Amino acid sequence: MKVSLARHGGQAAGILLHRPPEVVDTDTLPQPAAAELTRLVAAALPPANAPTTTEEGRPGRARDAMSYTITVEDDGHTTDLTQSDTTMSPQFAALLGWLRDHFAQR
Repeated sequence: MKVSLARHGGQAAGILLHRPPEVVDTDTLPQPAAAELTRLVAAALPPANAPTTTEEGRPGRARDAMSYTITVEDDGHTTDLTQSDTTMSPQFAALLGWLRDHFAQR
């Protein structure tokens, strides 16, 4: 499974504009880290019967809010999860935190 993180907006919008998403592949991780990432992704994914378009990813009223797109590629399927600082679910926040920590260690 490949998981990528792209950041958009906020006060760093100009800096982030041309940066490619950061990517982690579970095949390159130690088994415990791969299992934890897989668990966090599963928790953050919407239920199968959830609507495909939502307002969740929109920054809302906070002008400088960051929005995040986490793309999950697994078994030939791609799922994009987009949320913002103001509308982030706890499950999305946990996944985002793990990804931030992982990328900071590189």
